[in-house]
Amino acid sequence: MDVLCLDLEGVLVPEIWIAFSKASGIPELSRTTRDEPDYDKLMRFRLEILKERGIRLKEIQEIIGTMEPMDGAREFLDEMRSLTQVIILSDTFTQFAMPLMKKLGWPTLFCNTLNVDPKGNVVGYTMRCEHSKLTSVRCLQQMGFDTIAAGDSYNDLAMIRASRAGFLFRTTDAIREANPDLPAFEDYKDFAAAVKAILR
Repeated sequence: MDVLCLDLEGVLVPEIWIAFSKASGIPELSRTTRDEPDYDKLMRFRLEILKERGIRLKEIQEIIGTMEPMDGAREFLDEMRSLTQVIILSDTFTQFAMPLMKKLGWPTLFCNTLNVDPKGNVVGYTMRCEHSKLTSVRCLQQMGFDTIAAGDSYNDLAMIRASRAGFLFRTTDAIREANPDLPAFEDYKDFAAAVKAILR
């Protein structure tokens, strides 16, 4: 049996930190895993800015609540779920993702957790496991599943390459050029066709 493993941000929904960066007027927060491969370094950078600016979780959640999935994402996801099992593997956080999961029809999501103090300040984060996307794919394979994986960022490459088939979706020129062997798509129609070809 196949399991389709999808990244969340940049594949199904806009990048949360970029949206918050624009809404808050803090350009430094627009950096994502497309720009910085070291996730811990990126998160420590983000948390320091939140601390300096006195930004609490509630303020970020208010912006997330206004976000919508990418055009065509819900339809793409519904089609894929009618054909095979789908799991979203994301380095986002439960406290960020829930409003977006509702808009996507409550797909299965494996992600991380923010550490929040009683005043609502984000003081840290807890990863679900080390190398969470790759680890999840490997565990699914150990249970007898074949995985198909897709994402847009540096932190997706390991799970993509570990899978039976893997794709890039709306990635950067730099990532595409560094990985010319990986099929890269810009629209859901072509992306869906490629996945269906693997499932046959």
